[in-house]
Amino acid sequence: MATGENQTKEPTGSITATGDWMSNLPKGLQNIPLWKLTIPGSHDSMSYDLDINSSIIEPDILKHIGLRSVHKIVKEWATTQEVNIIQQLDAGVRFLDLRIARKKDDSDPTRVYFYHGLYTVTDVRSVLKDINGWAVAHPTEILILALSHFENFDNSLHDGLISSIKKIFGRKLVQKMPQQKLTLKRCWDDKTNVMVTYGDRAEVQKHPELWSNITYYYGDTMDPEVLKNKVYEDLTNATTDYFFICGLNLTLPDSLTALKYVAEYNSLRQYSLKYLKQLVVWAAGVQQAHKRRLNIVASDFVTQDNFVSTIIQLNTI
Repeated sequence: MATGENQTKEPTGSITATGDWMSNLPKGLQNIPLWKLTIPGSHDSMSYDLDINSSIIEPDILKHIGLRSVHKIVKEWATTQEVNIIQQLDAGVRFLDLRIARKKDDSDPTRVYFYHGLYTVTDVRSVLKDINGWAVAHPTEILILALSHFENFDNSLHDGLISSIKKIFGRKLVQKMPQQKLTLKRCWDDKTNVMVTYGDRAEVQKHPELWSNITYYYGDTMDPEVLKNKVYEDLTNATTDYFFICGLNLTLPDSLTALKYVAEYNSLRQYSLKYLKQLVVWAAGVQQAHKRRLNIVASDFVTQDNFVSTIIQLNTI
């Protein structure tokens, strides 16, 4: 049994409105740093939108195989979410993992997409506009958008993307400040509710609207027991007086070993849902066994097995 299991207690309170759960938190939690709240997040948030007709970005061993059957396999195993971004936000997710790339053969040199194995159908700017619409309608909910990877990027693409971020979200962007001062109440007073982390250090240094990457602790394995022990060890040894992510996602190896899982299961969804519930229960137990609460907890298939509601309720323990 992994460390931290069998520790779960019933929450002492209840937060029921997942669409606006941050505004329903007890008043005492509105003035603590955001990294002391427990926040549900989605891993590879845009993977529900993968384009089976796009070129394969990863894994490398499948990049140059043009068979449509291979593309179908990549899509089944790269799809980590089954509902769209707005549905994820409505469900209570507040951290979005957004991996970005440019298509080498795109006729528009400024257009970029999300990806996970394959490119998405929908481009980045269209999705950011949708997220902005949601943020306008829910001004008390703080969204953390983690933009990363930037495959096939150059400086001009960074410039264009960052310009779009500023234009789309405007004054709603949370400006960099000491993390101890970043609270719900501070964001509400400033009328800001979109925090953007950006996976390029040089760009973060140039723009006060961009925050550094948040450390993501995950197992890098398909074995749930290995994941539990690895993440628990990382959290125990880490200095976590700032934002951090506990990843519950099971990860297909980028090697021929992956074929073992592909042969036995139809999709990552079929495999992951065997273990998601136990991983969610385990995460709740870790919070109670640990010296302090978890911060962001990210998962695949976030609308399954009471993931979001369980993580939100940890704020009341």
